[in-house]
Amino acid sequence: MICADREHQSVILGDAFAKEPKPSLPHETQIRYIPCPHCRQLMNRINFAKCSDVIVDVCKGHGTWFDKDELRQIVEYIRGGGMERSREKLRHEIEFQQEKVRNEQLRGESQNVTLRITSVTGYSSDGELLGDLSSAGGLLKFLLE
Repeated sequence: MICADREHQSVILGDAFAKEPKPSLPHETQIRYIPCPHCRQLMNRINFAKCSDVIVDVCKGHGTWFDKDELRQIVEYIRGGGMERSREKLRHEIEFQQEKVRNEQLRGESQNVTLRITSVTGYSSDGELLGDLSSAGGLLKFLLE
């Protein structure tokens, strides 16, 4: 709701956008897993929308927990069109994977046809088949003369 409605953003976030955010340390120096405030189990860290560079803590049973400034960063990401970019990136990835599967299926079908021909005829290539046919033809010609 916060992400979709600017009025809710203002009510909930108050003057968080009025203040200049403090620069944060790079993620590499901040990596730490923290326990869920409810169940005390260590939470997972995920990159919001998979490409926002805002790392949030998630408890499978109790939801997402934000550190200082993370909610503000997420709202800024959304306002800046980040969700649309994320959806577009995901759509391209899905299309790429679908094309890859189609190509693998086509390759598999052509390999299956070759395998079926090989298993029925015993020949692994057209050259082998033609060579043997030519030899058989020569033998027949010799026998019939």
